[in-house]
Amino acid sequence: MNSRHHWFQAVAVYGQRRILAILFLGFSSGLPLALTGQTLSAWLKEDGVSLTAIGLFAAIGTPYALKFLWAPAMDRLPIGWLTRRFGRRRGWLLLTQAVLILATLALAQTDPVQALGTTAVIALIVAFASASQDIVIDAYRVEILDDDQLAAGAAVYVYGYRIAMLVSSAGALALAEFVGWSMTYTIMAGFLVVGVVTVLLNPEPKAVISADFKDRAARAAAWGAARPHLPKSLGAAAAFLQTGVVGPFAEFMKRPGWVPVLAFVMVYKLGDSLAGVMTTPFLLDIGFTKLEIAGVSKVFGFWATLLGLGLGGWLMQASGLVRALWICGVLQLLSNFMFAVQAVVGTDISVLAATIGLENLAGGMGTAVFVAYLSSLCNLSYTATQYALVSSFMAVARTWLSASSGYFAVQFGWFDFFVFTAVAALPGLALLWWLTRSGSVTRPDIRRDAIGQAND
Repeated sequence: MNSRHHWFQAVAVYGQRRILAILFLGFSSGLPLALTGQTLSAWLKEDGVSLTAIGLFAAIGTPYALKFLWAPAMDRLPIGWLTRRFGRRRGWLLLTQAVLILATLALAQTDPVQALGTTAVIALIVAFASASQDIVIDAYRVEILDDDQLAAGAAVYVYGYRIAMLVSSAGALALAEFVGWSMTYTIMAGFLVVGVVTVLLNPEPKAVISADFKDRAARAAAWGAARPHLPKSLGAAAAFLQTGVVGPFAEFMKRPGWVPVLAFVMVYKLGDSLAGVMTTPFLLDIGFTKLEIAGVSKVFGFWATLLGLGLGGWLMQASGLVRALWICGVLQLLSNFMFAVQAVVGTDISVLAATIGLENLAGGMGTAVFVAYLSSLCNLSYTATQYALVSSFMAVARTWLSASSGYFAVQFGWFDFFVFTAVAALPGLALLWWLTRSGSVTRPDIRRDAIGQAND
């Protein structure tokens, strides 16, 4: 009875105020992505911009891949009155959100036909501000949530993100039919106020000083004190480099087993990624129409993913992180076998619904739990930098490894290929066993590695 009550009680986490705050911040994070991507491409195409130029606009997304480069500055540096009034995280959030709203409003007033370069520069500013907002939101999410809220926080963050992408892609395209592109982008800028209101209504996380951070700060202070002839600005720069730039890397690399941890980050969702790249080409190749794929794979799959995200958060809340990682890892593996079944039966729409449903459900669950795992790796003294580093590493590694999926599909054929993608999930499960086996010290409780609280 107590066990059953515990499982039902896990659902209640989604009604907590901090979880709801992460939902709205996820919306604020997801909205700008399409505005500088697919939606902007549609605007440019409709205005008669060449396909070559539209293709070059893909480079505007570069800040999302490189955000770890300026994450240390946003992790450590104060920004005057905003930091004093709202705190380190909320101050940076309000600044990036203000820049994001103003840049989106400016983008709304551009004319791609008359000044394509101006449109590109302002779109790049939007992308930079959006990537910067993501850095702070990730840190805020990790710091404001308790350990048992991490998966639910990850789930609702992706909920908000996916809904926002739907609003700024399909919603914006529909809106542009009636009010034009300029007014559409102006309305989208208005939606970004959701993030500002969320920041104003929620508290600043408590700053944590870990033993590693305190030691590095003391060494930097001693270095400056031993060189009184140097300008104070140089001493401050040295302290920032030691605690803000070197610290996050060095602290992570001091942990026992940090290499297998990074390997696990790389391959846990590898099988899922390999199959995902080839899903649409596979379905087209075996005879499904684009409408059937859109109806089942995109619409039905979207809702299955949202359900999976919620279930993943609930599962971790009820059973713990390690067990949830095991369950989701096995489900992801099994979902790839469903594609092998689809390859045998061919264009059976009911089998397609089952295949897509299981794949998106398992993928959503795995995403929620895995994002929670990445969050658990962050030392709270270096949250923004370490999360930006780990998530960038995960994304780049996953992209590189899954780039070979087309080659393997050609070499193996569809049935053997999807069996291969299921097998590709095994290294992740093997590393999960290694990291969580009895007596393992490869995943210490970094989140509680604190010797005090400072600077409310």
